[in-house]
Amino acid sequence: MTGWEMLAVAAAGFAAGGINAVVGSGTLVSFPVLLAVGLPPVPATISNSLGLVAGNLSGSIGYRRELRGQRRLLLRLLPASILGALTGAFLLLNLPAAAFEAIVPVLIGLAVLLVVLQPLVQRSLPARPAGGTAPPVRGGRLAACFAGAYFTGTYGGYFAASQGVLQIGIFGLLLREPLQRLNALKNVLTLAVNTVAAGTYVVVASDRINWWAAALLSVGSLTGGAVSSRYGRRLPAAVLRTAIVALGLVAIVVLVTG
Repeated sequence: MTGWEMLAVAAAGFAAGGINAVVGSGTLVSFPVLLAVGLPPVPATISNSLGLVAGNLSGSIGYRRELRGQRRLLLRLLPASILGALTGAFLLLNLPAAAFEAIVPVLIGLAVLLVVLQPLVQRSLPARPAGGTAPPVRGGRLAACFAGAYFTGTYGGYFAASQGVLQIGIFGLLLREPLQRLNALKNVLTLAVNTVAAGTYVVVASDRINWWAAALLSVGSLTGGAVSSRYGRRLPAAVLRTAIVALGLVAIVVLVTG
């Protein structure tokens, strides 16, 4: 890569890390840049997943206050996300991209619809006591959350774009939590998914990784995630919801027309 291309990749990492921390569609920025500097699609996907882990980490740390009271639920969902990430990594390394990409715009569209309908759906869920924590998630809702974590983990391990939009859409349907707390939950699960998927690629497909690209993305996304989480967690729910829906729609247009 030339100096300008290296700068472009680092800048894309900064933007992707920032977007992932607040919404979760950063791959829509970083992936096209990797393609533009000459990486083939699969190496670009693998290098992108590895490079954005640092941003997932800084974003999760930035949202640590919103994670309070969610430890028990996270510990239950993390195994499903990890198993999903392994499934998605296997699919990426063994299936043609066209086998999965055709349905991706439909999935993102469904997630956007769920985000829009979330306030109406949450009215039917058990109410959060005033000043207290939300009721424990049990039974069918817990099973549905587990399935959602596995599904989004598989999606993220295979094709990470708009993984966060899917997670917020699904968990917003099942949990009576404010958007910022859902975002914090999303950040940790995404961190787990991308870390496991990236680790899998390092072990079994290190020859497909562009280490320069991954390193530049790491530096940029680490900074972007830290900066964005500092300010993004202060956004009103309506603004955050609008941003999620807008980027989800952009993702659909990019995937359909690209």
